[in-house]
Amino acid sequence: MTRMRVGLFLGLALHKAVWELMRVRVGAPTGSPRSRLPTSKRLLKYSKVAVLGLLVVQTLFLDLFPISRRPALLRAVGAILYALGLAVAISGRVQLGSSWANLEDAAGLPARRLVRQGIYAYIRHPIYVGDLLLLAGLELALNSWLVLAALLPFLVVLRQVFVEESLLRARFEEYESYSRRTKRFIPLVV
Repeated sequence: MTRMRVGLFLGLALHKAVWELMRVRVGAPTGSPRSRLPTSKRLLKYSKVAVLGLLVVQTLFLDLFPISRRPALLRAVGAILYALGLAVAISGRVQLGSSWANLEDAAGLPARRLVRQGIYAYIRHPIYVGDLLLLAGLELALNSWLVLAALLPFLVVLRQVFVEESLLRARFEEYESYSRRTKRFIPLVV
């Protein structure tokens, strides 16, 4: 096992640990027992766990669909994107603090404050951006054509962003002016 693979794995573990620690720290509900969750929510949760498990196995052990026979530059670019994505996602999650909620659970939660400082002063969806960069960077660092599979989560994220922004507009009257001052994904660009 190479140091790079171990580093990538540790980044995935850090990402998951931050999410779990933040959930516990802010007292986020753990949800109802799995047997009482609607089938769609159960499938979504199981899918997330399965994807994370597959990423961990690939990261530690598998060389799937290699892009290049000499991947040094590709791996370096991937590692940089991965580290940037990890930093952006974690900083976004930490800065949201108790204002964070799973979108699928948000409708039943009381309105929280609108976070507009830190990374949120520049982009509205740093967690999504960070996770997408992390995923694409991971696959590039692993020299895998599965980097193209990052298009699927990107499409899911786009859908989530529009639903989330609609919810935020309804909950916070200042969201409209905030969205005019910031970009969705890339500061000063998009």
